[in-house]
Amino acid sequence: MSEQSSHQRIILIDGHAMAFRAFFALPPESFKNGQGQATNSVYGFARMVFNVIKNEQPTHIAVAFDLAGGTFRDRIYDQYKGGRDATPEEFKGQVELTQKMLDAFGITWYTVEDYEADDIVATLATTAEKAGVEPLLLTSDRDAIQLVTDRTTLLQPVKGVTELRRMDPSAVQEKYLVPPHLYPDLAALVGESADNLPGVPGVGPKTAAKWIGLYGDLDGILEHSEEIKGKAGQSLRDNLEAVRRNRQLNEAVRDLDLPGDLDTCRLGRGDLVAINSVFDELSFGPTIRRDIPTALLSESSQKEERVIVANPELPVIEPADGELNAVLGEHAAVGAVVQADGTWAEGQADLRALVLSSDTASIVLQPNELGGDDRAALERWLRNSVIPKRAFSTKLTGHLLSGADLQVRGWEFDLALAEFLCRPDQRPTDEAGLAMRHLQEDIAQAADSGAQQSLDLDGVDSQALVRRASAVRRMVPMLRAELEERGALGLLRDLELPLAVILREMESVGIAVDREKLDELDAEHERQQAQVAEEAFSHIGGEQINLGSPKQLQSVLFDRLNMPPTRKTKTGYSTDAESLNTLFAQTQHPFLEALLKHRDVTKLRQIIETLRKAVTPEGRIHTTFSQNAAATGRLASSAPNLQNIPARSEAGRQIRSAFRASDGFASLMTADYSQIEMRIMAHLSEDEGLISAFRSGEDLHSFVASQVFGVEADEVDTAMRSKTKAVSYGLAYGLSAFGLGRQLGIPQSEATALRDQYFERFGGVRDYLRESVEEARERGYTETILGRRRYLPDLTSDRRQARDNAERVALNSPIQGSAADIIKLAMLRVREGLEQADLRSRLLLQVHDELVLDVAEGEEEQVMQVVKDGMEGAYELSVPLDVSVGTGRTWLEAAH
Repeated sequence: MSEQSSHQRIILIDGHAMAFRAFFALPPESFKNGQGQATNSVYGFARMVFNVIKNEQPTHIAVAFDLAGGTFRDRIYDQYKGGRDATPEEFKGQVELTQKMLDAFGITWYTVEDYEADDIVATLATTAEKAGVEPLLLTSDRDAIQLVTDRTTLLQPVKGVTELRRMDPSAVQEKYLVPPHLYPDLAALVGESADNLPGVPGVGPKTAAKWIGLYGDLDGILEHSEEIKGKAGQSLRDNLEAVRRNRQLNEAVRDLDLPGDLDTCRLGRGDLVAINSVFDELSFGPTIRRDIPTALLSESSQKEERVIVANPELPVIEPADGELNAVLGEHAAVGAVVQADGTWAEGQADLRALVLSSDTASIVLQPNELGGDDRAALERWLRNSVIPKRAFSTKLTGHLLSGADLQVRGWEFDLALAEFLCRPDQRPTDEAGLAMRHLQEDIAQAADSGAQQSLDLDGVDSQALVRRASAVRRMVPMLRAELEERGALGLLRDLELPLAVILREMESVGIAVDREKLDELDAEHERQQAQVAEEAFSHIGGEQINLGSPKQLQSVLFDRLNMPPTRKTKTGYSTDAESLNTLFAQTQHPFLEALLKHRDVTKLRQIIETLRKAVTPEGRIHTTFSQNAAATGRLASSAPNLQNIPARSEAGRQIRSAFRASDGFASLMTADYSQIEMRIMAHLSEDEGLISAFRSGEDLHSFVASQVFGVEADEVDTAMRSKTKAVSYGLAYGLSAFGLGRQLGIPQSEATALRDQYFERFGGVRDYLRESVEEARERGYTETILGRRRYLPDLTSDRRQARDNAERVALNSPIQGSAADIIKLAMLRVREGLEQADLRSRLLLQVHDELVLDVAEGEEEQVMQVVKDGMEGAYELSVPLDVSVGTGRTWLEAAH
């Protein structure tokens, strides 16, 4: 690498060290992309880069990474770094994603075969110093201390990857009692646990620093080793070879032949479009996009970067009294974006302001302040189904309008749903996030800037509302064109938009709940919680520890009870549910049995407490259904989540006894599909064996087990049925042989053999699964029976883990997504059937493959027929759709 002459600053980052540190700074379960790949390390790394650019204002930046396969140091000492824990599963694949992100940032990154990232950093720092460029080293590796000089500073992480400590020569001297260039001598004596380099027994940093002060450096110490008295001196003499080896290993290589020169590392080559594309792939939200440093971007990207739209490009009209009808006729007769400002929660809405943004003007209104004629004009416009309306979220906008007793017909476009159909693997975002993605405009920053005075609407920021509406209006044709290109416009128009109307009705109605029953269940579970806690304490000598504390559990399980170690974590051995269940299967220890019971009852209490808090004064719970939360298209429930109430345990099912029919209604009705994923599997695979089983009406899993194990159906025992059921659903959900073995508690080899036996009998399933992955790889996407696409670029990735994740998604998305499509079609048909029959009964909930309805007095038989016809006829498969229906005063009684 050649040199250059300038007085500038370069940030040099040890990529692997900081990526690993970022991984432990953020929870992996909170950062995942659409393929299920954890991205917490990548997110933390991006934040670190943004912060260091902002705080240090470098002119250059570079990142160094290790390569797999070891280095020359491993040949010197085969135990080098040998004590490190296995790489966490969630971390795998994140370094490659980080490197892809750095490419978009325009940041140069290096790897050199047979050398470590430390050596690359040392070479770059040495070159920069010679060229008059100030190096700042960002790493948690203490070997970098030797590189600190009057011109080179170490930024040493203190907490996570954002709180850094500046280590110059005086700071190093103060902390380690030696100057930076002698730190490797001290480390050779003391050892380095991170590198598995043992030091001289009985010699700590103070003793080592004292010897260096007396003899000048390590060579001087070794030369005078016979003069050093006491146990420490003898210990040194006993370990001279190890000390020399340590010093050889911790010496940084400073003269690697790196490609390019320092200009290769110059900051300001990032591409905003590429950055947003990578952030889309990583499912990063809008907040981090707003923090992209301008200094990171190229000049062309800076010109495009986050344009602040302070003044709408079209007139903003606040109609005078009596003018609204004329204004609507002139500016919104052919449709507009409806943008509402207000709140909706627990079935109640408050509408504060409304903007109707057309191609010619933005009309700003306060519906609750309108006079009689203007109010009537607005109501007519909103109810006119011929006039097309668009919104960011038609469901939420409909809720807000209900706060002013306004109803909308003619919804023609929903931006949030359109974005989801185009990019189902990315996190839902708001108008501001989509504006940054599609328009490169920062409408949120414009709002913060206060660049233009808002109209006086009783504290409502009307200009912000106009900006949001304007952004939505301009993005609608962009997303419409993309939907057409992806063949998804029909899904939006014919399925998701009408479903949003039904979901809004269901959310507004809510479901009746017996608060006293919830209180009774909570009291009972509180007693059980105390009882199983005492049982657990009795097995550890009566000591009352905190059963929810991982630290205290680690002490009891692994120190006191000497149980086999579980998965290693940053804070010790794992005590999560999977680890404890595995441990109990190994040991059958009564303390673990009681602990697991305690966790179960604690979880139920948490669910009950969440439900209690969600009950309104009217005695109802209003959940929120999301159409764009699950990449497969399945609906999600939140605030509270009514899909996470356990249905497999008796205690969990009892919670459903608190949900009851509404006042004025006779009963609740539940209806759910039987084995819908397996029926879709039979349909898609065209496997004659599965199709025959469904058409004959036999018990599916017993039939499959008899085929797999080669016995008569009446000879199938419970274990056989359970295993083949696990295989069937495992295949539908993309489960690997490893995952299947873990689920069944059998060796992976046995799980593989079981799966092979299954494929031997049901070859159509095997062929379908293989062909579906290959077809998706060729097309770049997988799709459901209704054509809902899920794009999977990682199917051709060079990274094995990313490719494996994409293949799993390619296996399960058509099946799970088709199940989601069918239940949505069923909801439309049931809602239409109830309306056509002029019935009072109504839909209340959708929980996975189950519908829950309020049934009016005298309508049970009609409703049952409507529901069965609607669900069984939702889509024609090659096997019948089977629906089970039950009724009762409570959700539990209506189970079947």
